[in-house]
Amino acid sequence: MALRKAARPRSASGKLETFPRGSILNELRESMAETEASFRRARTSLGGPRLQAASPVSLRNFSEEAREESSWLPEWLVKELLKGQQRSHSIGLLENILERESFRHHIDSAKSLRKGKIEQQVTLEQLQKLNTAFQELEKNGCKSLDMEKFKQVVKNCMAPHRTSDEQIEKLFMKIDCAATGRIQWDEFCTYMQLEYAEQDVSSARLKELTFSLPAVIVERSPGEPVLRICSLFDNTLVMIQEDGVISFWSPQLKLKRSKMVFEKPVNKKSKWATDSTVMTHYNKLILGTGDREIQLYEMSNFEPYCQISGLEAIPLKLDYCCTDPDECMILYGDDQGCVNILLLSSVGELLRTWKKLPKAENLPSVSIENAVLSPNVTYIRWKVHGDWVTQLHYYDSIKAVISTSNHEPTALVIGCTVGATNVEQQMKKIKDRGKDSKARKGQVIPRIPPKRAEGDQTVFQVYKGVKTFAFCKKNNLIVTGGMDRIIRMWNPYMSGRPTGMLRSHTAPVCYLSIAAEDAKIFSISTDNTIKIWDTVDQTCLFTACSKTSGIKGELTACHYIPGIRSLCVAADTLALLHLRLRPPPEPHLIVSHKEPVLCCKYNKEFRHVVSCSEGSVVKVWDFETGKHLFEFSAAHGGAAITCLTFDVSGRRLITGGRDGCLKIWNYNNGHCLNTLKREDKCAEVCDCTYVEVNRSRTLQTTFITFRNLSPIGMMTYYDGEIIVWNMISGHIYRKLHTSFPTHCAGIEAVDTSITQLVFLRTRAVKFESAAASLISNGPQGSVNFWSPFSGIPLTASFIPSRVKSHISSIAVTADDSFIYAADDDGYVYVYSIKDYALQDPEREPPKYVNHWRAHVNIVVSVEVVDEEKVLLSSSIDCTVRLWSLGGEYIGTFGQAEPWEIFTPASWKHPRVPYEILMNPQSMPIHPMLEGESPVLQPINTEPSNVTLENSLSKHEMSFNPKLPQVTIPDLDIKEEINQRSYAQALGKRLKQEHYKKINRPLASGGQSTYHLINSCEVVIAPPICKKPDLSVLGTDYFYEESLGEE
Repeated sequence: MALRKAARPRSASGKLETFPRGSILNELRESMAETEASFRRARTSLGGPRLQAASPVSLRNFSEEAREESSWLPEWLVKELLKGQQRSHSIGLLENILERESFRHHIDSAKSLRKGKIEQQVTLEQLQKLNTAFQELEKNGCKSLDMEKFKQVVKNCMAPHRTSDEQIEKLFMKIDCAATGRIQWDEFCTYMQLEYAEQDVSSARLKELTFSLPAVIVERSPGEPVLRICSLFDNTLVMIQEDGVISFWSPQLKLKRSKMVFEKPVNKKSKWATDSTVMTHYNKLILGTGDREIQLYEMSNFEPYCQISGLEAIPLKLDYCCTDPDECMILYGDDQGCVNILLLSSVGELLRTWKKLPKAENLPSVSIENAVLSPNVTYIRWKVHGDWVTQLHYYDSIKAVISTSNHEPTALVIGCTVGATNVEQQMKKIKDRGKDSKARKGQVIPRIPPKRAEGDQTVFQVYKGVKTFAFCKKNNLIVTGGMDRIIRMWNPYMSGRPTGMLRSHTAPVCYLSIAAEDAKIFSISTDNTIKIWDTVDQTCLFTACSKTSGIKGELTACHYIPGIRSLCVAADTLALLHLRLRPPPEPHLIVSHKEPVLCCKYNKEFRHVVSCSEGSVVKVWDFETGKHLFEFSAAHGGAAITCLTFDVSGRRLITGGRDGCLKIWNYNNGHCLNTLKREDKCAEVCDCTYVEVNRSRTLQTTFITFRNLSPIGMMTYYDGEIIVWNMISGHIYRKLHTSFPTHCAGIEAVDTSITQLVFLRTRAVKFESAAASLISNGPQGSVNFWSPFSGIPLTASFIPSRVKSHISSIAVTADDSFIYAADDDGYVYVYSIKDYALQDPEREPPKYVNHWRAHVNIVVSVEVVDEEKVLLSSSIDCTVRLWSLGGEYIGTFGQAEPWEIFTPASWKHPRVPYEILMNPQSMPIHPMLEGESPVLQPINTEPSNVTLENSLSKHEMSFNPKLPQVTIPDLDIKEEINQRSYAQALGKRLKQEHYKKINRPLASGGQSTYHLINSCEVVIAPPICKKPDLSVLGTDYFYEESLGEE
């Protein structure tokens, strides 16, 4: 067998052999081809006719199905399949049949991992068939369909696609959220439309990217406008103004240095700059002037280096590129629509030669005609546009120059630098040069610049021309913007029509940039409106107007800094907009929500888990696999969702929030069916439940909290008091008061609020019974058992938490045999209460069963799912987790690897969540810390005489009388603990706010000064000084001096 070739031989003399094993999936696929031959069953010892073996991977029965599934099977499922394959196949027919059924179960489990909603598989053609079927039934008098007719219609319209009855039934229940038993075509369309609309919103929410507003504004010195902003490798910004002022700025917009490089002439007009760029490899700054010059300056001190004068036209746009070691390219576009290229070789030597030339206006100057005479200079000038060049850039990745202008026929041109590759044109140029006998040595600058050949350039025609553009090689994308206020997306190799058009700006677009790492486009218009676009969906993700960003005045220059993910804008002031980035996920850290989870509940009708967060986000999870199915945000606006419940049918979700509202949802598509709110008050809703009174469905709620006991009673509680109400008459039946534990005596500030009530339903039906039927949490981590209908209401009280932490959530099993209590430290404690508090008051705690740590912070809810024998827990540490009733870790909702709830091999057990493993509080409690002796007793206990003598003899010379020992008595420690008891009295809301402040992410404006401080370990010198060894000197001065004194 292919899968057993690496096994050890069975003979006694067999040797351990190893073979190179490839992918398990590949071997599984290879084994499929050999199944018929290798899994034939031999005749058993009992005799009988030869039978065809039903192997667990029989090709005849499962080959097509297994080949389809094996390409995506998770690791745990592959292991389960291999376990079945590696068993002996000649034991008997019964085992082979059982293994066959086991494989069928695993295939079904695999399908459950990837099964999707049936509404997501409906095509437009099938939707039209469904519409026709509904119309035909309506003509026959059937205006609505029940579940059986709906099944028949869906199966007929979606053939030949396979749809199970279970999927269709769930779709019917999602549409029929009111549980009327019938649906209409309008209800079907409404559900589908809301389903896809919420999916679009969720997709946009995942891609959202915004700037932190308002922008960081810095005033600049009055002067001419900024022409261009460049960034260096260390994110230092270089800004050039029109009057020749060059300034260096830090990434935080702090001025480092600046200088005016143009000298003010006495009787001449002052020069003005047109554009600039940086020669990063040679530490030079290139500046174009209105006097048809290109000047070079040292970047270290802004001193003039040299200049090229006498250009054919004014250089309006400059660019630089290093092509090879000691070779570079300087490009500029002029006011005549020409693209000029200077190819320089031996750049270092060439620049030093130019620096030695005679000076003109305090700059070593060389004319363009003399510069091209050098063999290290090649000058190329192309006539490209019919108007001046608005932007120009050379991209080494495509070996081409992209230039733009406002001339519509030549709005954007992608062209080569050197020239035509046509052999005939090259030969013609050589013949023309040979005929010109008077041609001097070197290059000749043509008076009329030539045009590129058609094969050497690609021309894009754009209405009203192009003012700005951006190119991304990674996404193979060019975006253009101009006077028509439309951003066009182009494929560089298809100039016929744009691939997309982004319309939203109300003014001409003056700047564009593409963030390749985020697949986003940044655009700015002349009215200072900033937008962020998604390149995939071609949608606008963010818009900031001038009033919102704080940018005022005429915009003159922009630059996106990839290193710090910020956009620098120059107008009347300098503005810096930082991208509001999501904090990077910590390694090995899995979260279910971005914000703290405040409530969570299991829906047995759809087998879903619904969780709500402080950010007003509702998420729906698949209980069987842990996959994220659906979510909708802003359920209560910006208010947190504090509680949730389901109606009797399980089809409607009811949520309560801090805005004082109750909302009823069809949570499968995020449709709000109704909103309930009191007119006079807007207090926080802490808890809610759904009950039926007199056959009328009623939503009972309170702004404190409550639980329903039975059709005749309801309880509310606040500030340590539990009130029993008669639900029919509305009168108070009884009040229960919480007593303080004995260890709370002497502590002034104690949290007496009760946040959890759980009824033991098997006991609650007996109203006159003395058995405890109500469980509540209490102060200082206590759990109280109550008998509301007996003479002694408080029958038992104990503290489950070993660290006496507040109990934040309680759950019991369906038969009331076990209680699961979770505390503020994230621990879950399990106790057996089957025979506890049945008659007389109990003084001892119930039988301890187990405990484990489920979260690293307050557990807001635990729920026992008795059908599957699992425990659902959620916490403000942003996680929702699933556990077995014995504490085995199944997984966290939102993890990348799905689980199969019926297959323990897919669970995370025996692993535990990473943050729990690394948390110091997860360490086992030492017996010394659990004892009654004071903490400092082991430290202050006097040692024995022998130990004391050995200690003195060993450290006799190291004793320092100037450092007395400090002993803190136990009474002082106790008094200090009592003074700090306010920390124990924090409620859940206050503790959550404290948790938010501790885990608040860093500001997006960069690291603060504190985070830039480097810490170093300080070596502490020992207080014991050794006596110097003076034997090398031949004498001991201290010994001789002591003899002299005697």
